[in-house]
Amino acid sequence: MTHIYSEGTAFEKKALDDINIEIEDGRFVGLIGHTGSGKSTLIQHLNALIKPTSGEILLNGEDINADKSKLRSVRQRVGLVFQYPEHQLFEMTVYKDVAYGPSNMGLTKEEIDRRVKKSLEIVGVGEDIYNKSPFELSGGQKRRVAIAGVLAMEPEVLVLDEPTAGLDPKGRDDILEAIKTMHASLGITVILVSHSMEDVARYVDEIIVMHKGRVAYHGSPAQIFCKADELENIGLAAPQISYVFNKLMEEGVPVPCGVFTTEEATKVLYDLLKQVEK
Repeated sequence: MTHIYSEGTAFEKKALDDINIEIEDGRFVGLIGHTGSGKSTLIQHLNALIKPTSGEILLNGEDINADKSKLRSVRQRVGLVFQYPEHQLFEMTVYKDVAYGPSNMGLTKEEIDRRVKKSLEIVGVGEDIYNKSPFELSGGQKRRVAIAGVLAMEPEVLVLDEPTAGLDPKGRDDILEAIKTMHASLGITVILVSHSMEDVARYVDEIIVMHKGRVAYHGSPAQIFCKADELENIGLAAPQISYVFNKLMEEGVPVPCGVFTTEEATKVLYDLLKQVEK
């Protein structure tokens, strides 16, 4: 799949160049790349906000752009949470804001209520703020409510564009834990766009690395972060733990490649020390 902005003009730019990826149902995928790598353009193709210049986007084998009359259904099946989604909040109460999407789907009042409460529970929002104005909430709470509004549509795929942008460390951790819980409880496919290698390393099953409109790498976190030097060459950095373990390997210490979290590093080093003591 390829996308060219302003094709045939002096401002023509190829934003996506022959992208060919497959994501299995239920996976938690990290999409990373420096600014201008094509991440935002790619995710807007996933629910037909942008149509490819050439190629297809298949959802369970069906071209999502083949029938314009089905675009509304596609956007319900593939939920997209933009960066700073709280800017899209507009209703008088938290409950009404989350209910807005399901209310436009022709559902019963009982089904709308079930979806609203379930979605807010999943993202960790309690009943005590259902009737509050979303504009009275903290930045992290607003972000949760905005995500719940998309979840209430019960999508098969949820795409999150930099969901922790602008949050303090606690707010960032809270949002990521809520997303992790959501993925575990719902089993839907989640695509997380992020600049933070540490965040991606901690949560995802697989990583897609974008560079100059192409997929540079696609694999497990261990496979990707073993390529620390190659990532640096395209303007990215692996988690700090990866550099430590790569240096240990260079020094001849028998540690595995692909260690990228403090928890895993602690276990590996503890086991290694026990072997040395024997």
